[in-house]
Amino acid sequence: MPLTLIKNARLVDGSQDRPSDPLDVLIDGNLIREVGPGLASASATVIDLAGRTLMPGLIDCHVHVIATIPNLGANAELPNSLVALRSARIMHGMLMRGFTTVRDLGGADHGLVQAIAEGLIAAPRLVICGKALSQTGGHTDYRGRAHARSVEYYTERLGTLGRICDGVDAVRRACREEIKAGAEFIKIMANGGVSSPTDPIAFLGFSRDEITAAVEEARNAQTYVSAHLYTDAAIRRAVECGVVSIEHGNLVSPETAAMIREAGAFVVPTCVTYDALAKEGAGLGLPPDSVAKIEDVREAGLAALGILREAGVLMAYGSDLLGDMHRHQSEEFVIRGRVLPAAEAIRSATLDAAKALRMEGRIGTVAPGAFADLVVVDGNPLDDLALLTGQGRHMPLIIKDGAVVKRSASF
Repeated sequence: MPLTLIKNARLVDGSQDRPSDPLDVLIDGNLIREVGPGLASASATVIDLAGRTLMPGLIDCHVHVIATIPNLGANAELPNSLVALRSARIMHGMLMRGFTTVRDLGGADHGLVQAIAEGLIAAPRLVICGKALSQTGGHTDYRGRAHARSVEYYTERLGTLGRICDGVDAVRRACREEIKAGAEFIKIMANGGVSSPTDPIAFLGFSRDEITAAVEEARNAQTYVSAHLYTDAAIRRAVECGVVSIEHGNLVSPETAAMIREAGAFVVPTCVTYDALAKEGAGLGLPPDSVAKIEDVREAGLAALGILREAGVLMAYGSDLLGDMHRHQSEEFVIRGRVLPAAEAIRSATLDAAKALRMEGRIGTVAPGAFADLVVVDGNPLDDLALLTGQGRHMPLIIKDGAVVKRSASF
């Protein structure tokens, strides 16, 4: 296997509030073999960072790679082939921003995972739930009041985020079908949402029995349930039913945050999407009813970061952007930095994200045995989180799975 030796790197992974002393990293194929000072290898290709910052490949725990336009009802009507090609471009952009692993929260299928594994497209490692599960009229039911299409029609569309299932038996079957089709976890819509037309934010999605059924099916398959959640009542109910991954969590109370911590669950805040939707959503085709719901959760998102931090809840990085707004993916760092120390904002996309994805030691770290996913940064992001934005312009070298995917002239 080819060897690569990275010399004189100063590691920033969110575990400390300053970069490490200079160290070296020996890469063997797609894995890291050794990390430490003074490493040598006569047969390795040497890359000298000359004191530049080295980070683990970044992890985004909440994306929708098939959301090629903000109007998700219209996105569902696009030809599958067009959605796939647009998704490839969206994922390539993520990779060029330094995100080497992303978790899709509804829509992407195993075909996209396989295309990445076969090297057909340059993209981050993709962890999928398949289609998110929604009750009739819930989040991801984009049929509107008229019900112009059958639920079966949307299940077959690559451009849909979710599928509709009502009742315990239907939920069990949907879980089993998604897992059979390659889902690595289950996603349910347990609260109202911004982008869907008939579910105000406060709506509760699914009955307790339906949520519990999804949790049992996930556990039977040795995995977990993630849930779209905003309101405190919905979050509390979901945690009581065994949901592990709380998406958004904007309206959480201190009492419920403590409950999340005690249950060993985690939260994936997605603050950047509300800023982007408020500024650009209407101009990019987000329906008026959806635009009107943004402010219900936008300001609360920042307050939730402080509440969750105080309670000691693990927070993973998420962006949840749609269409052309994907370009704002890295701005979540800066938004979190208004409330959290820079090291914690970074850790949410490295060590904590890896823990949330149950991939500790394999991603989000620069350590022996981990995948060789590495990002070089000009400057110290602990001093300026904006260095992680700008479409990767401060990242002269990006390595995924041991392969160089971006290299500037300076290397």
